[in-house]
Amino acid sequence: MGKPTGFMEYLREVAQEVAPADRIRNWDEFHLSMAEDNLRTQGARCMDCGTPFCHTGITISGMASGCPINNLIPEWNDLVYRGLWEEALDRLHKTNNFPEFTGRVCPAPCEGSCVLGITSLPVTIKNIEYSIAEKGWESGWIVPNPPKQRTGKKVAVIGSGPAGLAAAAQLNTAGHWVTVYERADRPGGLLMYGIPNMKLDKQQVVQRRLDVLEAEGVTFVCNTEVGKDISAENLLKEFDSVVLCTGSTRPRDLPIEGRDLKGIHFAMEFLTANTQAVLDENPNDNYISAAGKDVVIIGGGDTGTDCVGTSIRHGCTSVTQVEIMPQPPETRSAANPWPEWPKVYKMDYGQEEAAAMFGDDPRAYLTTATKFEGDEQGNVKAVHTVQIQWDQDENGRFVPHNVPGTEKVIPADLVLLAMGFLGPEQPLLDALGLEKDGRSNVKAEHEQYTTSIPGVFAAGDCRRGQSLVVWAINEGRGAARECDRYLMGTTELP
Repeated sequence: MGKPTGFMEYLREVAQEVAPADRIRNWDEFHLSMAEDNLRTQGARCMDCGTPFCHTGITISGMASGCPINNLIPEWNDLVYRGLWEEALDRLHKTNNFPEFTGRVCPAPCEGSCVLGITSLPVTIKNIEYSIAEKGWESGWIVPNPPKQRTGKKVAVIGSGPAGLAAAAQLNTAGHWVTVYERADRPGGLLMYGIPNMKLDKQQVVQRRLDVLEAEGVTFVCNTEVGKDISAENLLKEFDSVVLCTGSTRPRDLPIEGRDLKGIHFAMEFLTANTQAVLDENPNDNYISAAGKDVVIIGGGDTGTDCVGTSIRHGCTSVTQVEIMPQPPETRSAANPWPEWPKVYKMDYGQEEAAAMFGDDPRAYLTTATKFEGDEQGNVKAVHTVQIQWDQDENGRFVPHNVPGTEKVIPADLVLLAMGFLGPEQPLLDALGLEKDGRSNVKAEHEQYTTSIPGVFAAGDCRRGQSLVVWAINEGRGAARECDRYLMGTTELP
């Protein structure tokens, strides 16, 4: 794969980005393209390693190792090295319906399990994937390809996030009539409103794929909440099958003193309203501004990072990100060996921007909030925190304990809760009478996706819990396969 000695001859090179101090002035994507010669050189670094862990897509220690959608990475790396871009796109589309999305927002577990990464820096897989997809769009290779014949079967997909779109795309390819229901005003789910525009452009990237799906025959029905605007009973009568891809949208709360103060919001309230304002070029009634405010974000994951980047673009006075976990080491620890996902310290785009604006990484590690303090008008004005340490209890589980004498008060005019999600919203599941697992997700086995109701399937975060976009695509494709088998008795979907 690639050039046999390429991994010894060439160093890892990543695409440049717009400088943090410049990109915070707008909502444009900040990724810059890499020259084709450089990309071919990076493809040449892909080793003929014999056992390419990059596309295994397994879970180790609770984390993804390799590509969850089993992208044929060595094959398209080799094709890029040889300048065969259209063939590389065909190979990429065999496993991934939306490489332009994953090439932008996936954390690249493939690179964490790259064999070259044992002794050197891994292949720049994510950037090559992004570049193949963009080459395809620019060259006019990605065009509507509707099925040549229809089965007459009708399928409803509930939710238009990555799982729902993947399921819809595959079921449409199989010839079924697919209707996707979305309660928001635009389709795309997490891709449209959960990820800020500077990471994933809505008009230039998300909408162009939605336009292709529509041209291929997929119908999108927005501003429609199943279970409210359409009854679950009527849905089951009208369609031959239903695929649930509603996501995991119940946010984890922080019920400490002062939680009812004004100015404390869930992260997705903040991010969704902001993206709506960017798209509509006009703030709506739900818009939450961080301009001129001291912002405290509780949660250190991707959503917290998105809140950092968004707050800075609003013009916040300061931003602090409270993280209960310890700061990761600079390099892999002995307890985190290859091919596990490398838990190492890095600054994502939001932290880079905060450092450019305010001089340092905004994250306060091993810290938890203990109280919200308000003013006389009922507005939040400060967050009380304390440092914690993790100790094992009698069952061997690590639990946090407060460290006396480490209390701190952080000024805050706006607090954003970004502590993850607890599972899918329950009304639709209850209306359908679906069986749930112990975490309130839809009960359906992985690779089967069949729920307790025949003909109803579940995929993505509503089945597995909060996870990666690539896992959502994996599950959407898998649910489509099993739905097609249920409808037709057999299936040719992968």
